[in-house]
Amino acid sequence: MEGRPALTLAFAAAVLVAGGVFYFLVVLLDVQEIGATAKLDAKTFFDLVKLSFGVVAGAGALVALVVAYRRQRVDEAGAHREATRLHTERFSQAVDKLGSDSPAVRLGGVHALAGLADDAPDNSLRQTCIDVLCAYLQLPFTPDPGTDPAHQEEHHRYLAFRKVRHTILRLIGDHYRRPKGTQRSWQGCDLDLTGVTIDGDMDFAGATFSGSTTSFAGATFSSWDVSFAGATFSGGDVSFVRATFCGGDVSFVRATFSGGTVSFDGAIGSAPQGLLAVVGTPPPSGVTLPSAWLLVGSVDPVGLKRSLAPRNGGHGRSGPWRAG
Repeated sequence: MEGRPALTLAFAAAVLVAGGVFYFLVVLLDVQEIGATAKLDAKTFFDLVKLSFGVVAGAGALVALVVAYRRQRVDEAGAHREATRLHTERFSQAVDKLGSDSPAVRLGGVHALAGLADDAPDNSLRQTCIDVLCAYLQLPFTPDPGTDPAHQEEHHRYLAFRKVRHTILRLIGDHYRRPKGTQRSWQGCDLDLTGVTIDGDMDFAGATFSGSTTSFAGATFSSWDVSFAGATFSGGDVSFVRATFCGGDVSFVRATFSGGTVSFDGAIGSAPQGLLAVVGTPPPSGVTLPSAWLLVGSVDPVGLKRSLAPRNGGHGRSGPWRAG
């Protein structure tokens, strides 16, 4: 039923074209005067017949083209529905694995969800996979019971489940560092790490945060290295509101802030390495810093020192974001 208007339009176009051709022939041959001056000879008659058949054939070809186009659209829609169905089945299986009591099974679920995000038929399904991984990080977890021999089993279990969390953090960083539009890139997708304890290394070096919403609001950065070195913040909304910086090495060396909003309002702890140096004081429009950080001065000496350090030389902590 949906294709009937298209077919009707195609036939109408064919009739109009045929009418135009015959009108042109009438004018060209001056048929209006043919009855008074000469008879229509057989050759001219057959030429007109052949032209008529050509017009009809052209109309038929146009109709066939419309029908083929409609069939292609139907086939594409069917293929998308099938891909979505398969994605949904795999998604359900991966989520079930995340709820397993076995750390190894959960780890398999994490990689399955990351793969599903890469292969998702559309961005909405990709976003759903990312949301589930972020939600897993937001779940409360049992703290480390320590290395007391009496709690050895609990300690090993804690380490196993922490491995799952660290894998998610690593995969998120890996995918957001890939240029937007390339295979396995998650740039442009929302990232909700609100309230998450970053208990593992994350590398966003060179990533671009643009056209999406990224939230580290209320997150805790402690005892681990998180790099935004060389990252670009433009045209998106990034929140570090009430985030806690109480240890580890959080680096914004060589980061670029141009457009969008980046808020550190209410953040607790010292300013991350290099942030004040690249932002400057007062910060540009769209960047919000705690007043306590602004009082430190327009230059973060530690961050500036790191940003001027040789790229492949010198000493200090190793890592993909070492300034240079």
